[in-house]
Amino acid sequence: MTHHHEIPSYLKHDDLGPWGVYLEQIDRVTPYLGNLARWVETLKRPKRILIVDVPIERDNGTIAHFEGYRVQHNTSRGPGKGGVRFHQDVTLSEVMALSAWMTVKNAAVNVPYGGAKGGIRVDPKTLSQGELQRMTRRYTSEINIIIGPNKDIPAPDVNTNEQIMAWMMDTYSMNQGSTASGVVTGKPISLGGSLGRHEATGRGVFVVGCEAASQIGMEIRGAAVAVQGFGNVGGVAARLFVEAGARIVAVQDHASTVVRAGGINIAALQAHVAATGSVAGFHGAEEIADREQFWGIDCDILVPAALEQQINETNAHKIRAKLILEGANGPTTPGADDILRERGVLVVPDVIANAGGVTVSYFEWVQDFSSFFWTEDEINLRLTRIMREAFGTVWQLAQEKHVSLRTAAFILACTRVLQAREMRGLYP
Repeated sequence: MTHHHEIPSYLKHDDLGPWGVYLEQIDRVTPYLGNLARWVETLKRPKRILIVDVPIERDNGTIAHFEGYRVQHNTSRGPGKGGVRFHQDVTLSEVMALSAWMTVKNAAVNVPYGGAKGGIRVDPKTLSQGELQRMTRRYTSEINIIIGPNKDIPAPDVNTNEQIMAWMMDTYSMNQGSTASGVVTGKPISLGGSLGRHEATGRGVFVVGCEAASQIGMEIRGAAVAVQGFGNVGGVAARLFVEAGARIVAVQDHASTVVRAGGINIAALQAHVAATGSVAGFHGAEEIADREQFWGIDCDILVPAALEQQINETNAHKIRAKLILEGANGPTTPGADDILRERGVLVVPDVIANAGGVTVSYFEWVQDFSSFFWTEDEINLRLTRIMREAFGTVWQLAQEKHVSLRTAAFILACTRVLQAREMRGLYP
């Protein structure tokens, strides 16, 4: 008999925020874990949560305070690994869920990391470049006590990039007294970054998209693709799909939605976004006022590459795609998963579909340790091989157990994590 002691309020899932979605995913996989199920609570409790105050001096001389987080969900298989997000909607529930999905993702593609995640609740568009740098450096020095090349390795996520990683690496290094390039990944090439890292997540989405399409007999050439989120992930995936002969029929970002049945010129759209900050006002396509219409667009492949909980029970029935590739983390709720499965829509889950980013981050970290760097071709070949193998393993398991690809990915990953936990045992 199991004794469920009082669970801290922040671990509960009454509101079914991102953490609640994750807990429901774990509940769904538990029946398939066999004897390892006795360890399953491990997955429902992050190992370590750090909440920090991040004070900075604003350009006008006032002092501003921001709330920052770093969560290490699990380190049974290796050091923590996961991005840092700067967004006005960052919450503890979100960062906990993202760290837990990193645990699952790293185990699913079999890179030797645990799961971690960080964030600051801030709209970075309201900060000057100087303020952004001061905030990043102060945050890094506050979480300095738990990060490190062998402890926990941050990376870019929503609204963070190579420059932010450079500041984080420099701040950590100054505190250590020597350059520690392996403390973060997603760095500029000149500071120990890896070739291929910038587009790795989008490339991984494309690679598993091709694998999934071939399993269901769908041709990529001529396929209609709709993309939500046109940043590092959605933009790169869109470009690669176009190069493979598909057409992008719709793109939605934080500001607007643009559609063109004949296919949007992605290079032109990317130039427009670089110049203006969003897809709004792009002349090469029709702009739609109602954001909800995006979900009903006629397409073969849908790529949600924005924020979590975008596909839910209110819009899942509208989706006309046959294949969904989760470029974002946690874009689909469990209720929506059920609706899509009933309707015969194949969902390739985030923990496989967007794992290209952390896979090349792993390559970057390995290169930093050896100070020996690989060619871009080598990296893309290794990335493609790892992604294909991971997808193939998950696909086979889903067929054997008659479960969704998400459940199969979670069975594989949670088994690996809990086996490591059991072998290591409890100390002291």
